[in-house]
Amino acid sequence: MSKAFTREDSNQDEETDVEPATPHLPGGKNYITPAGAQKLRDELHELVTKTRPHITDVVAWAASLGDRSENADYIYNKRKLREIDRRIRFLTKRLEIAEVVDPTASHPSDKVHFGATVTIREESGTEKTYSIIGVDEIDVKRGRISWVSPLGKALLKSKAGDTITFRSPKGEEDIEIVAVKYIALL
Repeated sequence: MSKAFTREDSNQDEETDVEPATPHLPGGKNYITPAGAQKLRDELHELVTKTRPHITDVVAWAASLGDRSENADYIYNKRKLREIDRRIRFLTKRLEIAEVVDPTASHPSDKVHFGATVTIREESGTEKTYSIIGVDEIDVKRGRISWVSPLGKALLKSKAGDTITFRSPKGEEDIEIVAVKYIALL
C-alpha cells in the first residue's frame, strides 16, 4: 500500500505553544551572577504568587459570563495565562541549570574570567567598560555583555595590557585591555 493512503497518528492534544529559544551554551553551562539569579527568582515568584492567580481569577470570571467563543475577556486572558505558564516553565528550566558564580569570590587576578569588569581602549582611543555576565542578564546599555558573545569570548582569558583582535560588525578591530576588576554587580 502506498504511504499516501496511510494515516500517521498525530497527537491532537499536543501543545502547540513554542518555548522560547534557549541559547546553546558551551558545555551546557548557564553561568549567572548572584544578582542575575536573584532577578530570575524574583520574576518567577511574582508570576507564580501574584500575576498567575490574578489572571486565573479573571479567566474564571469571564467564563462565568456564558458564551466563551465571543467573550474577549476570556479569550485574551486565556492567551495571557498560556504566556505566563510558558514564562514560568522557561524561568524554572533556566534556574535549574544555572551555575551561580560570584565575581567578588574569584581570585584577584588581572586575567579576564566570568564576572570580570573590563575596561578596553578601541583603536579610536575611546575607552569603554564591560562586565562579562550570563546570557540571562545581558544589558548592553549598562555595559553588561554575555560571556558567549563575540566580544565576551574575545576578552576571556586575556589580561590587562593585552591587545586582542576582535571581529565586530565593522570588521576586525584591535582593542587593548586597560583594566580588569572583579566587583559586585547589582
